[in-house]
Amino acid sequence: MKVREINGFSDFCAALKECGFSMGGGNAKGVFALIPFDWREEPPGCPVRWHTGDADTDPWEWRMRVLEERDDVAYAKVFFRLSGYITREWYPLFLAVRRRGKNFEEMLRDGEVGRPARRIYEALSRLGAASVPELKREAGFSREEKAAFERGLTELQMKLLVTMCGRGRKVNRFGEEYGWENTLFCTPESFWGEGPIREAERLSPAEAEEAVLRRVFELNPAAEERTARRFVRGG
Repeated sequence: MKVREINGFSDFCAALKECGFSMGGGNAKGVFALIPFDWREEPPGCPVRWHTGDADTDPWEWRMRVLEERDDVAYAKVFFRLSGYITREWYPLFLAVRRRGKNFEEMLRDGEVGRPARRIYEALSRLGAASVPELKREAGFSREEKAAFERGLTELQMKLLVTMCGRGRKVNRFGEEYGWENTLFCTPESFWGEGPIREAERLSPAEAEEAVLRRVFELNPAAEERTARRFVRGG
């Protein structure tokens, strides 16, 4: 599969729509990344550069732009516990593989959700979309539990139980925003609506996995099957 040349945000969105998914950082991890180089590399003739702050040519800026300007792309830590993009078209297939038809309560019942992840998810259920500081406070995480919180939040993203949904700032009692912007998190049900969830429930997890694998090998024929399956399953 030939991937179009990417010289800016609009090219990136068009290519992502065609491909369906991509690693988010500048490393393909043996699978696939639309921007396969990091901030230390400057490919000749390519205007794309990491961490310049330019909204059109800095891939670091694109991760929030897709959430704020589009309704067909999700971004979160979804591959190898690292960031990645999945389009609306392909999200139900990943849901079918990662959740296998279960909701949070069923995964919790079957011992598939760790304690920190449970605390975070239940806090998010009470708050709706929330930032890391808000989730820590609502779930009662202490400073000493920083690693446990980060581990739990990543686990929820990898299981597609939580996703990023934009940025926000704290609001005081007068309704005025203040402080630094924080990444906001919500459930996929809130982010997408129920559509992708219902679609995933009608899919066979095994068939969904094979469909995603076929696309992986179209994008990268040299990918190793073991690595590709970890990419799809979230292992």
